[in-house]
Amino acid sequence: MMGSLGKSMRIPYFHVDAFTELAFGGNPAGICPLEAWLPDETLQRMAAEHKHAETAFTVKESEGSYALRWFTPTMEVDLCGHATLAAAHVLWQYGYESAHELTFITRSGPLTVTWNGSLITMNFPAQPARRIEPPPGAQEILSALPLSCWQARDYLFEFKDEETVRTLQPNMARLAAWNDVLGVIVTAPGREVDFVSRFFAPRAGIPEDPVTGSAHCTLIPFWSERLGKKSLRARQVSARGGEIICEARGERVGIAGRATTYLQGEIEI
Repeated sequence: MMGSLGKSMRIPYFHVDAFTELAFGGNPAGICPLEAWLPDETLQRMAAEHKHAETAFTVKESEGSYALRWFTPTMEVDLCGHATLAAAHVLWQYGYESAHELTFITRSGPLTVTWNGSLITMNFPAQPARRIEPPPGAQEILSALPLSCWQARDYLFEFKDEETVRTLQPNMARLAAWNDVLGVIVTAPGREVDFVSRFFAPRAGIPEDPVTGSAHCTLIPFWSERLGKKSLRARQVSARGGEIICEARGERVGIAGRATTYLQGEIEI
């Protein structure tokens, strides 16, 4: 196939499941290490073709430093946790990098990622939420009454228990109409972990995201203050599910997990 760039090219492609050690769990991401940036339109069309919540593209800038961009099927986003973890996994596991610390240059500033041989830890900006009145129709749209409502990049709705979060059936069409936020986090205390959550972002082309690292930029400060703990364990209770190891660091948060490669190949455009 001859692309709009005028000639055919081959691009490395990895399908990685993030925040899990097993295939078919966690959150899948497409990862494309590039030698140089392609046109934005091409990147967006590739992400739409992959149909993952995010496809991440990297370009090496210097030793241990990479530019990193994330695209949903419909838009570029400012921050994505699981695709950052997946990108770091690819760079380390497939010989692109040997240093145990990487810096990603992103629209959210520099993000440092470290690797201890199995666990990948991301240093992200904290995004504390402010308490607000529930938006009109919240109980009907979410299918349950939240205990409290908060807002940062996303809405955060607190519920009484894990079972309520697991069984929520939001009205996606009406949820997508909340256009003053990117997505919606629902959360509650966990039975076996400190807290559980789910994340919905139909406005960004993601009805429900399996495991959302960036949502934990808000969840970690929220639950750290509630529980009086700096180190927390979390679980996103989507159908695929995933485990997140969390640390409150003041203006930053530590978000750690594992990843596994499901597929490796090439894109030809």
